[in-house]
Amino acid sequence: MNSEEKSALPKVQLVEISEENCDQRLDNFLITRLKGVPKSRIYRIVRKGEVRVNKGRVDVKYRLAAGDIVRIPPVRVAEKAEETFVGQSLKDALQKNILYEDEAFLVLNKPAGFAVHGGSGINSGIIEGLRQIRPEAHFLELVHRLDRDTSGCLLVAKKRSALRKLHELFRDDHVQKTYIALLAGQWARKKLVVTAPLLKNVSKGGERMVVISQAGKEAETLFRRLKLFRDSTLVEASPKTGRTHQIRVHAASLGHPIVGDDRYGIDEVNRGFKARGYKRMFLHAEKLKFQHPVTGESLTILAPLPQQLEDLLKHEEQV
Repeated sequence: MNSEEKSALPKVQLVEISEENCDQRLDNFLITRLKGVPKSRIYRIVRKGEVRVNKGRVDVKYRLAAGDIVRIPPVRVAEKAEETFVGQSLKDALQKNILYEDEAFLVLNKPAGFAVHGGSGINSGIIEGLRQIRPEAHFLELVHRLDRDTSGCLLVAKKRSALRKLHELFRDDHVQKTYIALLAGQWARKKLVVTAPLLKNVSKGGERMVVISQAGKEAETLFRRLKLFRDSTLVEASPKTGRTHQIRVHAASLGHPIVGDDRYGIDEVNRGFKARGYKRMFLHAEKLKFQHPVTGESLTILAPLPQQLEDLLKHEEQV
């Protein structure tokens, strides 16, 4: 290799994080910085420890802080960025499901069946779809997450300053979240606060699971019964904390898992409901209440229950 070829090779970069990139996830920062490098490659170099923050190994979910020094290894960037494929059905669903929007953020009524972002094995998700239908938007970042099979209110920031403020509101439990769920079986209680701590775990099959454990993080969910049916119960679930799979695991701990939950539910029960038309997990993020990150005014955003779920409930035999 001659000297000209050597000088053309990319070099190690040491990047100091400014206020502008403060609180951004490492993977999102690298995706923006290494345009043309496939996501799978970015996740791999982080996993192998080739990317370092302050000389230490970190996870792709690490949130950058002002002053952090990020080591980015030499990565050959493609001549032209790989275009992420986003299906037309997702684009169409996004176009018609904006519940609220201003200059700082938007709230989407997320359709079930779509991941919030691309990643391991998933080419694209909600955020990639939004970026494609809004090519003029310079900044679009997820404020929080919903499981793939969960529908409802999803916040997306349009400005870095709004993202930071909304993250603060979530961290300080200043966002009231209300979900609607259909539980398997008849739940005898009218109201109950579940405070079982949750620990992220990995099952033998490699599937990420969450278990109740005293070694876990504190978690609190208020369940309130709305309607009692012959073999199911419609509830309102209000999580005070925002742990992974929190409502799903807490519901299962009551002995009444969410209908259609293939991870924490009961297979035989799910098969019975599926035969009656329940094709997805019955969990919907119905309402978000919080202070506007710019004006400070109180906002309440409502996402109507998907028509498919409404129609199914009409056929349930109420007690």
